Order: sequence, then C-alpha cells, then structure tokens
Amino acid sequence: MLDKEFQLNDVVEMKKAHPCGHNKWKIIRMGMDIRIRCEGCSHSVMIPRKEFARKMKKILVKHEGE
Repeated sequence: MLDKEFQLNDVVEMKKAHPCGHNKWKIIRMGMDIRIRCEGCSHSVMIPRKEFARKMKKILVKHEGE
C-alpha cells in the first residue's frame, strides 16, 4: 500500500463528495483515528487512519508550519 504523506491542517480531496456538495476537507486531528472537517458546511467526521488513507484522493493544500 502506498503511504500517502498527510499532516495536521492539510486540505485534502476525498474520493466521494460530502452531501453538501463540497469535496474539500481539512485534517483537524490525527492519531489512530483522523478527524476531518468539511470546508463547505463545517461538519466534522472521525474515521480510522487506514480507512482515511484508502478514501483520500489527493492533498490539495499542504500545511506549511512549524
């Protein structure tokens, strides 16, 4: 499995769009589970890391921070 490099505060695109119509998600918490927040309606979802890596399509904006 290709390990995708994602970090806290990255904006990612998932394979399926959110019901609100947006497909941009911001990573707001990382651990064994990852919490992501929809950029359109601010709804947040927590999913297991392995499932997140499988469902993530690409990283749209890399967080450049310390």
